[in-house]
Amino acid sequence: MATRYWVVSLPVQNSASTLWNRLQEQISKHSFDTPLYRFNIPNLRVGTLDSLLSLSDDLLKSNSFIEGVSHKIRRQIEELERVSGVESSALTVDGVPVDSYLTRFIWDEAKYPTMSPLKEIVDSIHTQVAKIEDDLKVRVAEYNNVRSQLNAINRKQSGSLAVRDLSNLVKPEDIISSEHLVTLLAVVPKYSQKDWLASYETLTSYVVPRSSKKLHEDNEYALYTVTLFRRVADNFRTSARDKGFQIRDFEYSPEAQESRKQELEKLVQDQESFRSSLLQWSYTSYGEVFSSWMHFCAVRIFSESILRYGLPPSFLACVLAPSVKGEKKVRSILEGLCDSANSSFWKSEDEVGGGMAALGGDADAHPYVSFTINLV
Repeated sequence: MATRYWVVSLPVQNSASTLWNRLQEQISKHSFDTPLYRFNIPNLRVGTLDSLLSLSDDLLKSNSFIEGVSHKIRRQIEELERVSGVESSALTVDGVPVDSYLTRFIWDEAKYPTMSPLKEIVDSIHTQVAKIEDDLKVRVAEYNNVRSQLNAINRKQSGSLAVRDLSNLVKPEDIISSEHLVTLLAVVPKYSQKDWLASYETLTSYVVPRSSKKLHEDNEYALYTVTLFRRVADNFRTSARDKGFQIRDFEYSPEAQESRKQELEKLVQDQESFRSSLLQWSYTSYGEVFSSWMHFCAVRIFSESILRYGLPPSFLACVLAPSVKGEKKVRSILEGLCDSANSSFWKSEDEVGGGMAALGGDADAHPYVSFTINLV
């Protein structure tokens, strides 16, 4: 599938069908690998010249916005498919692949009545796309919020012993908690374990001899228990800290552990639910935005053609997908089908030394209306 298309309109001198046949013949003869399609535009309401000039100022800005939203949703789809391990799906508009929708475009009269003023159609498209973009922001924020919560819990469970959640490392039999005795959890640097075992009994009085047991070890630290009289616990914390040992605050609670487990399971389910919902919404919304974009392009090619070629509307609109190496040849063919007396006026500054290209500051000016659609 091509990802870059030109939407072009050529001025019609005699009949559109004759010009279309000439264009097909020239492309087939000189650039046979360039896909070529008619871009069917209905008879839209022209309005006044002032309204067309005013509209043309907004068209570029609106096109950038609509194209940007389209790409934003596409990127969101690609990310969600990658994270979900879902095979990439062909993006569609109501079941029609987007490239087919573009190359076989049919105006939706029910959604955009052709008797409506062009500005009204453009404003309607812009409003609809803006609403979808706002909806996207809300949905992505909800999804990212759940992901952040889950990541925070995972960091707690996978960080070093100095910061991670200890509840899944400590069993009920490891802890003593009575009126007089308490078990503390000490985080000991790996290189200081011998020092810990040699000194913990003397860090304060009333430490139960040989009560320290190693529960876990990671790359930096080891987790040890130590049992002592409750009334000297604060003194022990202070002495341990002075020697470089960290006493972690910990209270064994089966209820709290079960609550954390349920919270984690719910977040995992919520993340999957939000991800699936966001992906389905993105598929649908991409189709809606793409359809709106193509209708916008039809209005744009129509209004720019009227401003370029005058009234009554007499132009041939088409879609081409030339290869990079074939672009220059296709440009030459298109130019050859325009009024030759007018062509030199639109050549680039390098070729002619001024003309409209210099006036507009656009080195990519042509004697026909042309703009590019990038699908990605």
